[in-house]
Amino acid sequence: MANRHARQEFRLAKVKKAQRWQRDPEGMRIRILEAAKKEFASRGLAGARVDRIAVAAGANKRMLYYHVGNKEVLYLAVLEAAYEQIRDEERALDLEHLDPPDAIERLISFTWNYFLRNPEFLALLNTENLERAEHLKRSDKVKSMHSPFVEMIGTVVRRGVASGDFKVAMDPVQLYISIAALSFFYLANNATLSVIFGRDLLAQPAKDERLAHMVRLVLAALTGRSAAEFPTPKPPAEPAPVRQPA
Repeated sequence: MANRHARQEFRLAKVKKAQRWQRDPEGMRIRILEAAKKEFASRGLAGARVDRIAVAAGANKRMLYYHVGNKEVLYLAVLEAAYEQIRDEERALDLEHLDPPDAIERLISFTWNYFLRNPEFLALLNTENLERAEHLKRSDKVKSMHSPFVEMIGTVVRRGVASGDFKVAMDPVQLYISIAALSFFYLANNATLSVIFGRDLLAQPAKDERLAHMVRLVLAALTGRSAAEFPTPKPPAEPAPVRQPA
């Protein structure tokens, strides 16, 4: 009798969970992608397991495949969502309405702090580079979302040249790659660099020094002025908390 009652309770729980999935399919997809992002970031593509992702998302493999797809499809969806998130936040920087030097400083500060706040993003980039970008090559979504971003940077640079703030109309793609690289290399290799140079590169004074150095370096390249002429950048404001889906 007790066993039959337990089986009935188990079946009822499964029915209720299925009903929740049906009422909120987008919420389930978001939870699956978030769980998958953590799994792929910590274990890479080869080491990630769909079973662990399903458990972390409060789903099962059948529902995971239904809402997203198999492991390869899920991995690409995670990559696309990761790029979409950073591009969305970059568009909100309002660079078009800032003086060109201030716009570049804001972009550098944002990129640096975004990487600090989202180490999983860096881990995903490392994983996909090990895969020789085989998955990104199949994504039209990622390619299309970068064009407006590149144009936004190009507009800032052209305004800077027109106003006399910048001496060189730098290629916006090269400029962004340089900005991202200045942050990415430092953070991705902080463990070895800290040992080699005998510094804690993630201590707050070291991070502040790094941001100031990057801003001065890039602005010096754009303006033709000495890096020593630029004041220490102001500490960035704390980002507004991002509301998580229920």
